[in-house]
Amino acid sequence: MAKRERVVRMSVELPLWRALTGYRVLTMIYAVLLAAFGRHKFERPWVAVAFLAFLLVWTLATLPKVRSAASCTKRFLGADLVVALTGILLTPLADFDSQSFDGPTLPSIWTAGSVLAFAIKGGWRWAAFASTFVAAANIIQRGDPSRDTFHNVLLVWVASIAIGYVVEVARASERTLARALEIEAATRERERLARDIHDSVLQVLAMVQRRGTAIGGEAAELGRMAGEQEVALRTLVSSGLVPLTRVSEDAAEGAAVRTVEVTEHDTGDGADCDLRTLLAPHAGSRTSLAEPGAPVLLPAESARELAAAVSAALDNVRVHAGPEAQAWILIEDEPDEVIVTVRDDGPGIPEGRLAQAEGEGRLGVALSIRGRLRDLGGTAELISVPGQGTEVELKIPKAPKVSRGKAGTAR
Repeated sequence: MAKRERVVRMSVELPLWRALTGYRVLTMIYAVLLAAFGRHKFERPWVAVAFLAFLLVWTLATLPKVRSAASCTKRFLGADLVVALTGILLTPLADFDSQSFDGPTLPSIWTAGSVLAFAIKGGWRWAAFASTFVAAANIIQRGDPSRDTFHNVLLVWVASIAIGYVVEVARASERTLARALEIEAATRERERLARDIHDSVLQVLAMVQRRGTAIGGEAAELGRMAGEQEVALRTLVSSGLVPLTRVSEDAAEGAAVRTVEVTEHDTGDGADCDLRTLLAPHAGSRTSLAEPGAPVLLPAESARELAAAVSAALDNVRVHAGPEAQAWILIEDEPDEVIVTVRDDGPGIPEGRLAQAEGEGRLGVALSIRGRLRDLGGTAELISVPGQGTEVELKIPKAPKVSRGKAGTAR
């Protein structure tokens, strides 16, 4: 059974919340040190000490609140903004000269952290709301605001709105990416199911149609009905309307159903499997198998998929090259990859036949061969010259890997 991919995504907001947590701690320390070194200027130092002590406790106690959007509630944001505004408005009570000079307020740049929390939580509109209150508090605190005051207020207002807008764009991008990953996963699963159907049900229907036509009589009518169902099922596979039902990987050809068994090396999904044993049943009077003397070990899933692709290639030889065609299978065990070549001495593929087959819903090459190799991180190259046979070269890396390339055309 194919393994499902688990995609673990980290929210784009998480680094922003982490940065905000660090910002609040650092700016709280900065505000305390700034007041400590300038304590001589406070006419009422107890006001500054009381507020900064509360700011220290508040910042450390609310660190869990600014670790994620879920924990940062509206109630907390409102309370945090009140703390920032209170610190700004208390500054003239502690320092009488603060309205005459553009000095720092008691919370200093810690106030920006409160506005940034609004921006990350709710976007640019929430940022505009919070920064407007901070701007009004700064103007009131100054009494007679100077040009620098307006400059600083405008800078905080514009910067917070810009950050809020960036957060909204990042959220939209994350939703788009999540949707794209879901579509990709669904497409890959649909292609896998379509390959299974092609390797089992479609092969059986095609066999029934050929045998029924050859026998004649009532069997011919049965063959005709099987042919109609094959066409209908191919249409469903091509359009993506594949039923989510797991089917077996048996492939029918001739009078019997062939089942490929996993070798004794395959003791689990993570075990290795000898590819030679999986391909050995294909050898016969019209199919020659050339293999290395040592086991060709691959992960069990990779070996099964590669063997199924080889089986699909041989099915194409029997169907398109004729019952008298000769086929050769060559297994090459390279240090980093395994190469399997399937060659026949048939008439070859006429130009444009692959595109025509894809349009008819015949997806043998696209799904059963190239689709399988693509999912394993490998490649499938088809070389055919009319009158000189066809060669299919299958390559997969020994280390499991997922490739996102586009599947090729059908035969």
